Amino acid sequence: MDKWHRIQKYKNQENVNRGSDLKTFDPVEKLSILAISFAFLLPGCGDRNSGSQNKPDSTGNATISVVSDSVPGIDSIEYSDTVALEANEYMRFDKEIFKVKVGKKIVLILKNTSSPKPEMSMSHNLVILAKGTDIADFADAVKNAKSENYLPASVESLVIAHTKTLSGGETDQKEFVLPTKGTYDFICSFPGHWGTMQGKIVAK
Repeated sequence: MDKWHRIQKYKNQENVNRGSDLKTFDPVEKLSILAISFAFLLPGCGDRNSGSQNKPDSTGNATISVVSDSVPGIDSIEYSDTVALEANEYMRFDKEIFKVKVGKKIVLILKNTSSPKPEMSMSHNLVILAKGTDIADFADAVKNAKSENYLPASVESLVIAHTKTLSGGETDQKEFVLPTKGTYDFICSFPGHWGTMQGKIVAK
């Protein structure tokens, strides 16, 4: 047999060996690889609706678990029939969260604790906004209404209750009722103050 024929015979034998290796691939090993690949895909399927998931209770029955959008810390706050706040010269309220009962009369009290001296006094008010009101848009709409204490008639439908604009050392008191359950924002509407002077009232 010449050299060329020997080379061809060697190549043919190599092809046979390779084909034999593929044919003898363990089917159990194939199944194991598929099972592992499938297992990696499963975790992502259960997270598509993390806001509402089926979970078994103590009896083994499926229940719906809904992620709450409640205000952080509200569960540790006691119900109150008074929303009393102090506003200082650093453009801050002393409290940021209140919890009240729907339909119950609430007393609103604001005290401006900044200095009563004219050259050091800083004016503040307190405005409780209707649910869903965009704070930044509201602040922009009232910023030029100085003659109306930064609460023009054009935003009346967006306001649940408000105090007067107070100088240092002054106090004002009002009463209001929150008509429906939900979260209501409150701010100081004096120009430039709303960014740091805001909070939430949760009605249940």
